[in-house]
Amino acid sequence: MPDTNRKSPTPPREPRVPTVIQIEHALAVAGAVLFAVVIAFLAAGGFYLRKNQEAPKPGAARLSIDLSKIGISNKGPTRIDYGRLDRRMRELAADRAVVGVAIVTIENGEISFAKGYGVTTDGPEGKPVDAHTVFRWASVSKGVASTLLVKLAQEKKLSLKDPVSRWAPSLKLPENAQNVATIDNLLSQSLGIWKNAYDRDLEDGRDPKEIRGRLNQIPLLCPPGKCYSYQNIAYDAASEAAEHAGGEPYGELVQEKLFGPLGMQSATTTREGLESSPSWARPHQGRRELKVADAYYRTPAAGGVNSSIIDLGLWMRAQMGRAPSVLSPSVLRELHSPRIRTFSIHRQRDLDRALKDASYGLGWRIYHYNGREVIGHRGAVDGYRSLILFDPVLKAGVGMLWNSTAVEPTGMQLEVFDMLYRQPFRDWMELGK
Repeated sequence: MPDTNRKSPTPPREPRVPTVIQIEHALAVAGAVLFAVVIAFLAAGGFYLRKNQEAPKPGAARLSIDLSKIGISNKGPTRIDYGRLDRRMRELAADRAVVGVAIVTIENGEISFAKGYGVTTDGPEGKPVDAHTVFRWASVSKGVASTLLVKLAQEKKLSLKDPVSRWAPSLKLPENAQNVATIDNLLSQSLGIWKNAYDRDLEDGRDPKEIRGRLNQIPLLCPPGKCYSYQNIAYDAASEAAEHAGGEPYGELVQEKLFGPLGMQSATTTREGLESSPSWARPHQGRRELKVADAYYRTPAAGGVNSSIIDLGLWMRAQMGRAPSVLSPSVLRELHSPRIRTFSIHRQRDLDRALKDASYGLGWRIYHYNGREVIGHRGAVDGYRSLILFDPVLKAGVGMLWNSTAVEPTGMQLEVFDMLYRQPFRDWMELGK
């Protein structure tokens, strides 16, 4: 799965569509409002209604509504023009390069919009994508692995300064650098070996532990911790480390410590988890449906997570500090502190150049846009793309999942941020060309 960082005129205004939702107090409304919520239960789209998002009760009620059709006020001012957002997403979904796509936004620390567009597959079996449709996260999964290991470090089950060889013995580096490289180096993509080392072997069906055992056959670019070099197979040593330190399979640890406590009901780390979902988006190359490739499910720390757009929103909200009983401020500081400057030797689009001063933290990228620090990641695996980008101070951000190789959706993140930062409209998705 490659590193995806390489990579109209203003439409007539329509009436603003109120979309901001206050989740935390929704269950405390009076009987008349409860009746209206029951009616809304029948509408299309999707959202989970919980009294407490951080620790939902088993079997918590699930409310299925289209957030673009309701307006329940949230504390704090809104900056996103949701009418424009919905209109732009409909324009995007009409592009032949896009099959299905889902988007979630957060303002004032709460999910404010979540909706799907397009279809799950381009054919007679295709169903409309909604906010419960499950997609693959691809490399956005790396932030899950890093968060898990930082939590294990907080629990004193390992240290981020431990040599990676102590917890992931399958990883062999040139010059025995696995005895010098730390867990911190592993999660910050600074092991010092060639970019995307041996990804092709993984895609050809080789066992990732066997591949990690021969990474010592390539020369070091630099000592560990001294330069950035994006990895997948090596990065998945994080899942091995988590299993040894946590004493359980990686998928169970993620569910127990992260997905479950955050109420992420659709989130899984396996191909079976994707394909058993009531609604899941099939991968596409152009408009041609592909088979689900399982290579990166065998490296779950690098690219194994699946979920709906709602659960991606819950994940982003937690990374903003809105679930402190699950992700403490100290965990978030470790994750989001820049460790190593990054760069790209590839031709970049305008939107990539607009994200300046790029660094890598632990499983997360840190940029500056319009003078503000923003945090995110993107992902790509056969037939799927993903992104997440948020402002940790403003407590606002955007996440997207789509089931094609289209590049146009990546521009929507900056269209949302231009609204958040009250900048003039710019066609970052280039739909007007």
